[in-house]
Amino acid sequence: MKKAHSEALAAARNVMDSEQVARLKRAAALPDEAINTRDPDAPEVADWAGAIRGRFYRPVKVLKSLRLDADVLAWFQQQGPGYQTRINRALRASMLRELRRQRQAT
Repeated sequence: MKKAHSEALAAARNVMDSEQVARLKRAAALPDEAINTRDPDAPEVADWAGAIRGRFYRPVKVLKSLRLDADVLAWFQQQGPGYQTRINRALRASMLRELRRQRQAT
């Protein structure tokens, strides 16, 4: 069992009785095709126009010393606050391009 899953289960046991925990375990063991998604209390949202990408997902950040060329850093800083975020986005875009290139090569 994964650590996050076991921690969530332990926290749930503190607020749920044993029957509720047993029902959740049975539901978790079901294959996706067997899950009833036609809950009238939870209609499917078809309009995602107001959705915010990444609102609940936050990648783990690591504090690391990094050497950059002075002119590259100055260029990002010139654009104003948030230069570290912009550097991260540029590096992520480069990483994703390379990953796509590697997948296409295989």
